[in-house]
Amino acid sequence: MAQYFAVHATHPQHRLVQRAADIVRRGGLIAYPTDSCYALGCHLGDAKSLQRLRRIRDVDERHHLTLMCRDLSEIATYAIVDNVQYRLLRTATPGAYTFILRATRELPRRLLHPRRKTIGMRVPDHAFARALLAALGEPMLSATLSLPGAAAPLSDAPAIRAALEHQLDLVIDAGSCGIEPTTVIDLTGEAPVLVRRGKGDPAALGLERAEPADAL
Repeated sequence: MAQYFAVHATHPQHRLVQRAADIVRRGGLIAYPTDSCYALGCHLGDAKSLQRLRRIRDVDERHHLTLMCRDLSEIATYAIVDNVQYRLLRTATPGAYTFILRATRELPRRLLHPRRKTIGMRVPDHAFARALLAALGEPMLSATLSLPGAAAPLSDAPAIRAALEHQLDLVIDAGSCGIEPTTVIDLTGEAPVLVRRGKGDPAALGLERAEPADAL
């Protein structure tokens, strides 16, 4: 049965942040708040947790996952970023944007889109998510907490626990953080492409038209 931590939305308790980080390090799968909506998270090196995450979401290896990073330098460690892309990333982070980027060899192949060798990357702007990443000292693999067939992501921590208490190791309750997922931008081509319009304003990055692609 999943543990349940109630944390302050803007000043999360250090003790609970550290305990959450320990659970992730030990291979736990967690539900946690972000600046867009609740998400699933696990250690990027744990293959079993990755399988559990994909099972809950009912997605296969062709579905883009997201690497939650502490800052831009961490993104540059795990993704190939040129100067133009870096300037756009600097404008949009931290924030409710996810960027599709080509991965470096630092990432295991099982995390990548099998054909494109890409992954989603983002720097969240939520106090608990940022504190958790700082406590981990490394990125965390993540995906929006949307259940198969659901019209919107789960947004209520008690409801998340009720639905997934036997499939998760921890649920973090920081109150509602909304149901609008991130704006997704593909940076693998010659020009940025808006894949999904979400909470982040695409106009702030000079983008307006969305193109179909694998959702996150």
